[in-house]
Amino acid sequence: MPARPPSSLARRLGLISLAIFALLAAAGCTTFARAMKEGDALTTQRQWEKAEAAYQRALAAEPGDPEAKVKLRDMHKLWGAELLAAARAKHGEGNLAGATPLLVRVLQLDPENDPARELLGQTLDARVEVALEALKEERLQDARAELDAVLAVDDSHAGARKGVDAVQTAWARRWFGTAQRFEEEGKLGNALVAYVRADQERVGVTPARERAEEMRRKLRDEVAFLVVTAPAEDKAEAPDVVQRLSPGRLSALLPQQVPIRVITVEPPKDHEGVRLGVALERVMPVKSVEQSQKNQRYVVTNKAVPNPRRAQLESALLEQERKLEEVERKLGGTLRDYLRKQDELAQAREVAARCRDRERKACGTGLSECVQAFSHAKPGEVPKECNPARCNPLCEQEEGALSQRSSNAQELERRLEASQEKAEQQRTEVQRGRDAFYREPLTVEEPVYADYPYDVELHRLSITASVTERLVDLAKDAAGASPHTEDYAALAEDASNKAYDKVGVLADPVQLRSEAELRVEAGDKAMSSIAERVKERFDAYRQRRVEDARRGMVRPAAEDVVETAVRALLLTQDAPPEDILQPLARARGLTKPEALFGSN
Repeated sequence: MPARPPSSLARRLGLISLAIFALLAAAGCTTFARAMKEGDALTTQRQWEKAEAAYQRALAAEPGDPEAKVKLRDMHKLWGAELLAAARAKHGEGNLAGATPLLVRVLQLDPENDPARELLGQTLDARVEVALEALKEERLQDARAELDAVLAVDDSHAGARKGVDAVQTAWARRWFGTAQRFEEEGKLGNALVAYVRADQERVGVTPARERAEEMRRKLRDEVAFLVVTAPAEDKAEAPDVVQRLSPGRLSALLPQQVPIRVITVEPPKDHEGVRLGVALERVMPVKSVEQSQKNQRYVVTNKAVPNPRRAQLESALLEQERKLEEVERKLGGTLRDYLRKQDELAQAREVAARCRDRERKACGTGLSECVQAFSHAKPGEVPKECNPARCNPLCEQEEGALSQRSSNAQELERRLEASQEKAEQQRTEVQRGRDAFYREPLTVEEPVYADYPYDVELHRLSITASVTERLVDLAKDAAGASPHTEDYAALAEDASNKAYDKVGVLADPVQLRSEAELRVEAGDKAMSSIAERVKERFDAYRQRRVEDARRGMVRPAAEDVVETAVRALLLTQDAPPEDILQPLARARGLTKPEALFGSN
């Protein structure tokens, strides 16, 4: 069967391509047309959401199509007109809350719908009026809900903003009145929370902040942990040390954020705290000097020793020379392979050249015979002597062998050049190693050391203060408390020696801290220890109050629970427990619970 001409094949491929593109275009048009048709039908049936989805599918198939855009806009206007009618009906019934979302949706569908915008403004104004009426009737939650709904639609509505200010003012006054009632009833914890809530609702409307501070002060005085103490008894006749044991020093060492009060007068009856008695039994200074020796290493002389650096350089040189031998051995093998391949390449060239001569001679003979045969042949007849096969290539095998040997020879030539370059680099490294080895001296100077012993005096000065303390709860008898006596030592020491210039030892004189400084330090250590024990008693006390508050957190809004929780929180102001603070804040509507501690 004869082969199809190339022009016919190309024409057939072109027709197939056109058919494929036509099918794809038809598929796209079909999707677009089907979506448009579906949208028109759904619009007629007033199924707005489905019609909108159909037109959106059409625009997805043909983005930017003007017909789809126009139909979608027209559908939105029809939908908006229907929603506007429904909103008018609800507005006429007085259902302002139901009309508002419908009007918002109308403006989303048709931003140019002026009647809807006008009606929305009227609706929002009417809702503000409703909120103000609720405010007059003291229905503050309903008023705030209406105003928040208006601001959710139009956050710049002046009437709604003014109404929110009025509601906040009303809430502040209501909470302030509630706080005054709690204060009159003696429920100071509830009063503090109510005053804080009033201040958070509207700052400055009422004197809630000042009253909250007063409540906070009274509550702290009520729950304060009292430390009743007197000036320390000085049995050692050391006024400088006793001064460090004063009540003022104890107060400064205790935490300042929590209500711990150090007093020197009789406490109120049945108040939590401890009674502290402190006595300075004795202050004993101790001075001592210890004799000892140290050694100073110094250089006596120098001596010549074999240069260790030279041995390292020699080892490196030997390694480089062995590496050079290996590189040169590989270079020799590569050179022999290269020369052998060059001989094979020359032989292949000679064989190929002889084959080409035979090929040319055979082709020339065939041409001569063809010319002679044409002279004797009949017209229109091609003689058999003119067969083109007589000039076909005859040296393909020889040419292939020549090409293969030529490629091998080139590869070996590249390897030979790389080996030569590597060998040259290695020779350079060996020469550098030899230069470094011969430049290095045979010996080097090494110092000879000796130890020189010299006398050292270690001076010590210690002040030991013996302090007795009695720590007992206020509810117990102080006479029955067991005394606790402990020694508190402050130590200073320094070493000194003479100068020995010949061996490089400098003079080091004695530089001890003064006895007065150490006496003060001993007193501070004693008072710090006493403060830690007082703090342990306070931690046990406030932990009991916190546990009582936690047990009531199942009903955090109850007045008795609030009283207990507020007192526990004031005792733990340095680290208030979140499981008490947060439930209390949620129950009483506090936006900033930390304001209970005075952080306004």
